[in-house]
Amino acid sequence: MKLSILDLAPVAPGQSISDSFKSSVRLAQTAERHGYERVWYAEHHNMPTIASSATSLVISHVAHHTETIRLGSGGVMLPNHSPLVIAEQFGTLATIYGDRIDLGLGRAPGTDMTTLRALRRDPSAADSFPHDVLELQAYLAGESRVPTVQATPGAGTNVPLYILGSSLFGAKLAAQLGLPYSFASHFAPAALHEAIRVYRDEFTPSDQLSEPYVIAGVGVAAAETAEKAHEVFNVAKRHRVASFLGRNAKKEFTEAEVDMLMDTPQAEQILDMMRYTAVGTGEQVAEYLQHFATAAQADELITIHYPTQEEDRLNSVMITAEASALATAK
Repeated sequence: MKLSILDLAPVAPGQSISDSFKSSVRLAQTAERHGYERVWYAEHHNMPTIASSATSLVISHVAHHTETIRLGSGGVMLPNHSPLVIAEQFGTLATIYGDRIDLGLGRAPGTDMTTLRALRRDPSAADSFPHDVLELQAYLAGESRVPTVQATPGAGTNVPLYILGSSLFGAKLAAQLGLPYSFASHFAPAALHEAIRVYRDEFTPSDQLSEPYVIAGVGVAAAETAEKAHEVFNVAKRHRVASFLGRNAKKEFTEAEVDMLMDTPQAEQILDMMRYTAVGTGEQVAEYLQHFATAAQADELITIHYPTQEEDRLNSVMITAEASALATAK
């Protein structure tokens, strides 16, 4: 089982955005040393606690400070951009850093409706997502669908594409196009099993991929003791509820206010997004991940390490990798 990481470049309490980028570099370097397959960065906008909005720039920055680990988008929200611009951006990355760049694609806006308008995005742009994926793929292959227009850089780099999804739409599209499918079970757990079943049942081989390939998202909070793991996970849950419910608030919630929020139906809905999370010691986390991968029919797990403090997050990354390697060796 391959393990990877989704990094949102989180901005922890008391931390600057510059600190966040430095932390992302250290996270990728740690993942590289401990055998993770890839680190992906997600495009989000107008979220004060997430700094990965300019996804291709974050990838380039981290790639400059690493050597072998695969880096990519998890994902670029393609309807926010023209396929040509994304082909040029990722073609540039592939030209500079070689064959370790991935391009994961989603069709959601990655933000709220007000910010969507600020992005100059037409709400109906998502309807053309399948066509845009094909246009982008053609640019990267050097076989442009638009007469006289080529992606420079980009043409001939064949940056591998991945379809991201949280519903049956993405599963069906990935199957139809013969592309790897990454399911966002770390925040949209409900359709996990049905979406992967549909993808595997309907998969059609392509030049990029001969057999179905599934990546599933799963949360992790690993520590030396189960008590410590649950402690950092509880902090992460409170941080998530406060971030979601206080997104447009003029000031941060007090701890007492967060206490009250945690008992609301809105908080319950937010916390259900974290349904699939491995919490505990390395052995406990490795066992959970093995069972989850089997149940989800996943070829690879992309882990989201929830501890809010960098030291705890890096520790979770290392403990998970070491315990999973031991479990595999048995």
